[in-house]
Amino acid sequence: MPENLVPPPVQPPAPPVQPPPNENQVRMWNMLCHLSALSGFIGVPFGNILGPLLVWQIKKNEIPSVEAHGKAALNFQITVMIAMLAGAAVAFVLSFVCIGFLLIPVVILIGLCGLIFAIIAGIKANEGKEYKYPYSLELIK
Repeated sequence: MPENLVPPPVQPPAPPVQPPPNENQVRMWNMLCHLSALSGFIGVPFGNILGPLLVWQIKKNEIPSVEAHGKAALNFQITVMIAMLAGAAVAFVLSFVCIGFLLIPVVILIGLCGLIFAIIAGIKANEGKEYKYPYSLELIK
């Protein structure tokens, strides 16, 4: 028996190929992109931005449609946050001349619209449709 025989290298097994997600899973993750923004309304600080951001980042490579839904939800929630902060700042400054208190309902209305449009978008995503948010800045392309 020759001594210089080396056994062939052992190839590591190929990673298992995951089957593509079914239509129900795709719709569920698309819906979660929008509805995860509701975490900001139950007390999670900046949850309306962190929710869609996390869902989008976790599933964007697995499910291509999550890319579009996640960006849309995130862009809208950032727009709502900017509008609410700007409105609150203007209301605070104008409260020194006794008219800023009139803007507080406007700031509340902006937050309420953010809630309502997120729910509508989640329902549309669960139906398999894309939803175009009104008045949304396209900050993330």
